[in-house]
Amino acid sequence: MMDLAARLAELDRLGLRRRRRVLDGPQGSRVRIDGRDYLSFASNDYLGLAGHPALAEAARAAAAEVGTGAGAAHLVTGHHALHDRLEHELAGFVGLPAGLLFATGYMANLGVVGALVDRHGAVFADKLNHASLVDAARLSRADHQRYRHNDLDHLEQLLRASTAQDKLIACDAVFSMDGDLAPVPELLALAQRYDAWLYLDDAHGFGVLGAGGRGILEHYGITRPDARLIYLATLGKAAGVSGACVAGSADLIEWLVNKARTYVYTTATPPMLAAAASASLALIAGEPARRRHLARLIARLKAGAAGLPWSLLPSETAIQPLLVGGNREALRLADGLAERAILCPAIRPPTVPEGTARLRISLSAGHDEADVDRLVAALAELA
Repeated sequence: MMDLAARLAELDRLGLRRRRRVLDGPQGSRVRIDGRDYLSFASNDYLGLAGHPALAEAARAAAAEVGTGAGAAHLVTGHHALHDRLEHELAGFVGLPAGLLFATGYMANLGVVGALVDRHGAVFADKLNHASLVDAARLSRADHQRYRHNDLDHLEQLLRASTAQDKLIACDAVFSMDGDLAPVPELLALAQRYDAWLYLDDAHGFGVLGAGGRGILEHYGITRPDARLIYLATLGKAAGVSGACVAGSADLIEWLVNKARTYVYTTATPPMLAAAASASLALIAGEPARRRHLARLIARLKAGAAGLPWSLLPSETAIQPLLVGGNREALRLADGLAERAILCPAIRPPTVPEGTARLRISLSAGHDEADVDRLVAALAELA
């Protein structure tokens, strides 16, 4: 039997042990964690919607009308009119024919990949993909081929050499620990050339990228639906709720309804969450000032961090990673900020490669310029 105590002690020695914090109150730019108040740069609430009263009211009203639980899987009696409405709204919002709700983005990735490729197929995955895409490829039993980060030539070499029956290119649209973007138009061209699916996990781009917040496709001006394109929008980040929606062709969605195991064999999410997500979608579309404010904060952080001994990775998104290097050094820096009532997580291996531990600074439209200045001043003091 595994000696768990010894394994945990080894994690402590390596500076890799993770511990949960307890949030008391709403998520936002200011939070109460473990009984202490912090200025937070530690969430994915990019538009400041997680604590928005309109979302809470939509959920409350729906709960009062239809209750809290769905009570069954979607394919039994759990598919509520609120779920159905949200699927149509989200698909239309991102410009694709149809959509399908999943309980989480993780479950969506496992379900989609497993439904489209098996041991006769191949998944071509960016080396910096999120763990959920890595696990999806492994569990599908397909040939899992990883290409160098955003290296289109390497990807094409792998596609050209593959004899797989079905091919699927899978990648993050915005890479969660680096904040950079996938070259989507070029990836779509390769998918067309080599008769492959292109699956984009836009967890960190939906709601934020594009003038209308429609995500990575709008950012690149991709307006014509392509049957090989599969798009994932996560609803627990910029949208401020929970769950995920996969969008694509009508045939794709019908196939997933029948074959995506993480959709078929689980209870539907509470309808009140779908109501809250619909309210969020209206705010994302109707309040572009949130994205403009976020862009100003990103520029202010970049300017303020220019003189620090640690460098920000190249990112134009709300994810601004400050590269530190060593695990313990990153932890000490995060602890120093925490002592100054600023919360900013230290990200260490295996989430990022060895020697690239960092602070993952997450900006939100809920921050103001003074918040960014306070963070920069604290980092300068710790330097």
